[in-house]
Amino acid sequence: MDVTLNGRLKWLVRIILLSLASSANAQAPTPETRLEFLSVDELTQRMERKETSAAALVMHLQQRIHALDEQGPMINSIIQLNPDALDIAYALDRERQWGYVRGPLHGIPVLLKDNIDTSDQMQTSAGSPAMIGKPAAKDAFIVQRLREAGAVILGKTNLSEWAAFRDPALPSGWSSRGGQTKNPHVLSGDVCGSSSGSAAATAAGFAPLAIGTETSGSIICPASLNGVVGIKPTVGLLSRSGIIPVTHKLDTPGPMARTVREAAQLMNALRGYDAADPVQKPHGQDTVDYTALLRPNTLVGKRIGYPVKFDQSGEPLMIDPQFSKALELMQAAGATLIPVDLKDPLSERVDDAFHMGIKRELPRYLATRSGIPAKSLQDLVLFNAANPEALGQDTLIAANDVVYDEQTYNQLWRKIQSENAAAIDLLLITHQLDALVSDVASPAMNVAPLAGYPGVMVPSGIDPDGLPTSLFFFGPRWSDAEMIALAYGYEQVSNARQTPAFKP
Repeated sequence: MDVTLNGRLKWLVRIILLSLASSANAQAPTPETRLEFLSVDELTQRMERKETSAAALVMHLQQRIHALDEQGPMINSIIQLNPDALDIAYALDRERQWGYVRGPLHGIPVLLKDNIDTSDQMQTSAGSPAMIGKPAAKDAFIVQRLREAGAVILGKTNLSEWAAFRDPALPSGWSSRGGQTKNPHVLSGDVCGSSSGSAAATAAGFAPLAIGTETSGSIICPASLNGVVGIKPTVGLLSRSGIIPVTHKLDTPGPMARTVREAAQLMNALRGYDAADPVQKPHGQDTVDYTALLRPNTLVGKRIGYPVKFDQSGEPLMIDPQFSKALELMQAAGATLIPVDLKDPLSERVDDAFHMGIKRELPRYLATRSGIPAKSLQDLVLFNAANPEALGQDTLIAANDVVYDEQTYNQLWRKIQSENAAAIDLLLITHQLDALVSDVASPAMNVAPLAGYPGVMVPSGIDPDGLPTSLFFFGPRWSDAEMIALAYGYEQVSNARQTPAFKP
């Protein structure tokens, strides 16, 4: 079948294939085992050789989720499975049989954080019962892109409720709708937030790919603590349309995967121009191939800054020996390492800026939804107050009470972003760096997100307690492809990711 079919004909083919799915169900394949930790490329090769199928993969992952997420160690990372997933997989298998392959993600299951709209049978709730009712009327732009790429939307993942902007006293990975997500490496360990479910599910082998979202640390932190790759794109690179917002000054979706290449493949599927989310991007950003620079020698000749504390003997080296080992590996792979001191500008009124963002953005999103209890921010606060299972909501109350002024809001964010961007730019220019790398206990975890700059979290090993360790590559605005390539170069020489042990 000609892969250049226009959009209308593609949808016609889709309808025909879905109508055939019920007959295909009668010959349902036996779910295969040992598929859960195969890469996207390996899964695709098996499907091409007819050794497995999208339907068999979906069935296997659903059974694994039932056994380990809902029972056994009860990771509790999935808030809802997609009841249409198997039918979609059958239809995509039929497309492959007919010679119509949409791309590298054809038939590959993907999990979505439960603040990303899907116009199907699933809820989009941000983990809140106040959002349960009629599903979203329209797919988020990035979901449209995933469906066009042939991905199977397997389900929605749990999160820190309202993307961790509900109450700072609540634990990471908890929502009143989904309960508490656990770390699959050490069940009593921290999962971080707010994309906790996406990170934990990917680490646990519930899907090869997941989507998280970040305002300030919500992709990179859970990726680190759950031992997976997380890409936090330059703010505005990927569309935010159809995602429950905090503030469009910082909000972004981003890939979570077990390897850098898989995360880059997911970036390729998500990118594209969205007229509903216009952002001034450099020419060609919507067509960048994020796998094009992935070569084993990407560290050769690169100048990379690292926290100066690791240039000294003593406590930092003992606290994070995996990071010190990572520096040695990068240097051996051809990188020039320069100790630098990233200063956190400790921007003032950040909380006020977030509260104003919620007050500005959330009502606009709620206006796109019908058939749910919360029609406004005030409704949401009142709903939580009337429901005893809905614990604290200090952040939501503060957002509801804040005095919003558009000029003040823009001035605050302009100052916050420029201060944090300047802290990074100073080091890049002064030391003529290609990128910076940081451990997770350094200011970069705060400064890079507030600057709106891109970064990639990549596993570096396991600590003595069995919990993952990671390092964070970050750089200037729109350097996403370069940061992904550097993270890939480190990953190839380290092979540091570990499968989870589900320790108590």
